[in-house]
Amino acid sequence: MAVDLLLNAAIFLAAAVLMVPLFKALGLGEVLGYLVAGVIIGPSMLGLVPDAEGVLQFSQVGIVFLLFVIGLELKPARLRVMRRAVFGFGSLQVTLTTATLALVAWWLGLSPLAALVVGFSLGLCSTPLVLQLLGERKELASRQGRHGFALLLFQDLAAIPVLAAIPILAAGSLLAAGPGVLVREATLALGAFLGLILGGRYLLRPLFHLAARTKSRQVFTATTLLVVIGAALLMELAGLSMALGAFIAGVLLADSEYRHSIEADIEPFRGLLLGLFFMAVGMMAQIGLLAEMPLTVLGLTLGLLLLKGASLVLASRLYGGTWKEATGLGVLLSQGGEFAFVLLTAAATAALLDRELTELLVLVISLSMATTPLLYGGYARWLRPHFATSRKRPGYDTPEDDAPQVIIAGFGRFWQILGRVLQGLQIPYTVLDINAEQVDFVRRYGNKVYYGDAARLDLMAAAGADKARVLVLAMDDIEASMRIAERVRRRFPRLRIFARARNRYHAHLLMRAGIHDLVREMLPASLELTREVLVALGLPPAQADHGVATFREHDEQTLLRQLEVFGNESQYIQTVQEAARELESLFEADEEIATPAGGPHAKKR
Repeated sequence: MAVDLLLNAAIFLAAAVLMVPLFKALGLGEVLGYLVAGVIIGPSMLGLVPDAEGVLQFSQVGIVFLLFVIGLELKPARLRVMRRAVFGFGSLQVTLTTATLALVAWWLGLSPLAALVVGFSLGLCSTPLVLQLLGERKELASRQGRHGFALLLFQDLAAIPVLAAIPILAAGSLLAAGPGVLVREATLALGAFLGLILGGRYLLRPLFHLAARTKSRQVFTATTLLVVIGAALLMELAGLSMALGAFIAGVLLADSEYRHSIEADIEPFRGLLLGLFFMAVGMMAQIGLLAEMPLTVLGLTLGLLLLKGASLVLASRLYGGTWKEATGLGVLLSQGGEFAFVLLTAAATAALLDRELTELLVLVISLSMATTPLLYGGYARWLRPHFATSRKRPGYDTPEDDAPQVIIAGFGRFWQILGRVLQGLQIPYTVLDINAEQVDFVRRYGNKVYYGDAARLDLMAAAGADKARVLVLAMDDIEASMRIAERVRRRFPRLRIFARARNRYHAHLLMRAGIHDLVREMLPASLELTREVLVALGLPPAQADHGVATFREHDEQTLLRQLEVFGNESQYIQTVQEAARELESLFEADEEIATPAGGPHAKKR
């Protein structure tokens, strides 16, 4: 028995190690790699592991861990910020797609309930596949990427109650048993649900606090596993979904101070078990169906891609997206997703769907996932360039001259604190930002921000630059910062300019342009952290302060010397080396600095 178990484990691991890296290298994603690995070792091909159903039953624990991790990520604050896109666009898309696919399934002969389950299941998209494609193309921060992520998040949320409802809907067994049984089961389920929420709210933090106090990684990991499995079992015993219990436990811990440690501990189990689940699904995929009925399989796959893509385009347009964004989302999210495997398998287990239909749909979903990277790559290369480059940008605002003392160019996170302090002190200021979306976001919080390019001298004049005392350059873009600095210095020479320097190179550019009131954004935080480290190593706070101050003064002098050789790489490298030696000599000669005992420069007493 033990030998058989180890042999099966070795087969699964070998298949995953061989196939998953190959599919990642091809840009097709891990999920498809696991599916193909399962197909190869499953009954439809090599038959190395014949008991596909037994593996599938065990591997569903991976879905439990997946839902727990999703719950951990759903902090209430995050949901509040994204609520309009998540619940507005997400619900619109899910409703349209589910209705479209369910009507087609019903037209093809399924019962209304089965058609609804199939429509909802096929309407879900592949979260890991989509996020990987967006990440590879650096599109996660784009409007299309944000809307795609919001839609995926809503789908994950919507799948939870559907997954929980499938056992209850199964064959109407509870309704046939009479109202008494139905009331008893509903009461049991509600009691378990409330018990998990209340118990989790008041017991989970103390439990993890006790586990953390043991300072044992094994105890903490065991506590995490106990919470996940215990919550899942509680829901299962109450007749609900194990995944629902794990999801609730994750949400209850989302704001916990132990969230990151819990996530780190659970990640290896989640990854391995989820991979095992996808391999089990692949083992159950009947590849022979493609040979037996190629037109049916390929026709259903094409139909899924077209119907789902069209519903996504319609939902995006109704939500206000451009044709470019809508088409991009339609291609990117046209595939079936991994949650469809979970829902269809649960529906087949509950006898809501025939096993043959489930096998056919699993094969269709797998093929749709395989085509997505190819379709989206072709869309990005050949179709997207034909759209307008972007939505028509609104015209710049005309700032009002409110006699500001300060003008801030760029209102990102770096200089929002300055704005809040100025507002608290009732010092008038005006903000110009060229990022229209950032302007809209900041305005929602009641801040007065104008959409405009500070390099436009007419806008600066309208904003009151001829009477203002200070201009703050706070944008991320180095070229934009330099363009504004040079133009404003010539046009408004009395305006004192303070600038954010992204790095040493940016600082030198600003200094060469005559801007000497600058802050290197990483320097203050780095020096503060250095001081804390020195104190932790045993230096008295006063000596740590002196050491940091010595470094800062020397670094400012080095910055000025390097300005003289700016553009000459060999001389610049030489100044860096000389500065390092000078700093070491300074510390060795300084009587006020004594490194902790054992350090190379420790003073003898």
